[in-house]
Amino acid sequence: MRPLSIDLSNRDARPYFLWDEDISVGELRQVLRDGSEHERIRLAGKMLREARDIDVWEFMTPAQVAEILPKLGRRLGRRANFWRFLIDGWRADGLL
Repeated sequence: MRPLSIDLSNRDARPYFLWDEDISVGELRQVLRDGSEHERIRLAGKMLREARDIDVWEFMTPAQVAEILPKLGRRLGRRANFWRFLIDGWRADGLL
């Protein structure tokens, strides 16, 4: 497996938040854009659960997160409330 990296600008690096999977930044971007719904949900769930929130925006827009959030179910673990709070707040403020 490739070593983990915090350099999310390097397409060939393995993002630190996918510690249990050998997938590059470029591959993750492609799956989130063009992958099957199952794969997009699976990898978005891992990212939203494990990545720092500021790093999520390197891969998804707030609108994309808001759209996929209801589909993630239990995949977010303890981070579910954070993401719901953030997206609901942005909606209430008219930002989404």
